[in-house]
Amino acid sequence: MNRRDFIQMAGLGTGAMMLPGFASGRTVSPEALMEPWLDVAVKKRLADAALNAAKSKGATYADVRIGRYLNQFVITREDKVQNIVNTESYGVGIRVIANGCWGFAAVADAQSDAQIAKAAEDAVAIAKANSKLMKEPVELAPQKGFGEVSWKAPIKKNAFEVPVKEKVDLLLGVNDAAMKNGANYVNSVLFMVNEQKYFASTDGSYIDQDVHRMWPNFTVTAIDPASGKFQTRNSLSAPMGMGYDYLQTNPKDKISGITTRYNMGYDMLEDITSAAQQAKMKLSAKSVEAGKYDLVLDPSHLWLTIHESVGHPLELDRVLGYEANFAGTSFATLDKWQSKSFKYGSDQVNLIADKTQVGSLGAVGWDDEGVNTKKWDLVKDGVLVNYQAIRDQAKIIGEKESHGCCYADSWSSVQFQRMANVSLASGKTPLSVEEMIKDVKKGIYIIGDGSFSIDQQRYNFQFGGQLFYEIKDGKIAGMLKDVAYQSNTQEFWNSCVKVCDDRDYRLGGSFFDGKGQPSQSSAVSHGSSTARFNGVNVINTARKI
Repeated sequence: MNRRDFIQMAGLGTGAMMLPGFASGRTVSPEALMEPWLDVAVKKRLADAALNAAKSKGATYADVRIGRYLNQFVITREDKVQNIVNTESYGVGIRVIANGCWGFAAVADAQSDAQIAKAAEDAVAIAKANSKLMKEPVELAPQKGFGEVSWKAPIKKNAFEVPVKEKVDLLLGVNDAAMKNGANYVNSVLFMVNEQKYFASTDGSYIDQDVHRMWPNFTVTAIDPASGKFQTRNSLSAPMGMGYDYLQTNPKDKISGITTRYNMGYDMLEDITSAAQQAKMKLSAKSVEAGKYDLVLDPSHLWLTIHESVGHPLELDRVLGYEANFAGTSFATLDKWQSKSFKYGSDQVNLIADKTQVGSLGAVGWDDEGVNTKKWDLVKDGVLVNYQAIRDQAKIIGEKESHGCCYADSWSSVQFQRMANVSLASGKTPLSVEEMIKDVKKGIYIIGDGSFSIDQQRYNFQFGGQLFYEIKDGKIAGMLKDVAYQSNTQEFWNSCVKVCDDRDYRLGGSFFDGKGQPSQSSAVSHGSSTARFNGVNVINTARKI
């Protein structure tokens, strides 16, 4: 499933199935989402019941995740509300090591010490049964206990406190603006997530966290009545680890009169007005001529290329072949890292993993195995220097501790290695987008993410986008359509010649990043400034009938 285009491809309601805790949740009223949950002292008591039961049955390690997962989505089309759904899911997941092997068990709606203790005993029994097939015992990187600590997303306004009517009015208002500006059809949606998570382990940690995320999104469609052909433009919003304040702060800067740039605030009304006009313009845009072009890639587009060609291939479980779902393993094998000289990209390319970035989707204080989150280099001056690893992988790459990128999408799911926020560092020399474009002789400026394809080694790929502008002799020469570029990961990143400075830095990201079997979904951000890639192959995607 295309995680970016699920609204158009599979229907708006289908996307909700990928929300954390949705499958195991119950439908509730909006008011129920605001009801207080368990007191932290009660959570600690329940956690201790599980830890003590696990140890009494022979576990050498145990961790407990007590989770409440709240979801709300509001979906509209033109002048109608299509759906409003609120879900709540609560339960306890217990992971143990016994006889050197992992075991896991979970229980829904646990209210008593006895229920949780029984689940812990089941987890130990499963671990002991699994150990009969074990080739080598699990070895965890050392992890100190943090005692009783907490972390809360620094939101200014809880999205769940905002009345549903206000959200509906917002969406119907932006839909109306789209129709008045030339759209024939429009879908709009607000997704909101709150994860209330409590983690405890035999290492001595008791961690209480409150995580918030939201994603305002839309698609507008314009139709040419004469030919029946149509064009769409999706929103340029980024899903963010923020509250409703994301829709109420609007730092903006017009760039070349083309689009509006959103960083930590998003003006949905302005974006959808531009989208309706641009969808109409795409109907009469010139079809691209295939060939080699210098590409100027906006962060609203580049995040997806980073996600697929850097984030996933540098997940250590893919590198090791432990994980192959959702487009395979990785070309970035251990021998390339061990060489200490593998040029993943040009000298301008510095790619960083970061679980601490404020406002990002992946930001938390501690991951789902109690590791304090951090920031680290993946590619330094173009050279591959590291991967993303968790506690039972760290020794494989000589790390003394986990990178803190373990996550489960529900209390009922087993936590495993997930992608951190992976971003392209901004250039150190002051450089604006206009200055970057000035010396491009033959190029294309691409804004927004679109369809993509990548092979089973995360190497050969093709990416589309939302908006395409021809660059001739350093100037924007008009809109193009039917554009996609093809390359391979190493060739592409080695063609990077310039990156704008941090004044242009923005986050994009995926609200529904699928991985694993059974599949789990996580949310992850990817930041960059606008970057230039020289001599990239561009194809024309128009169907020839």
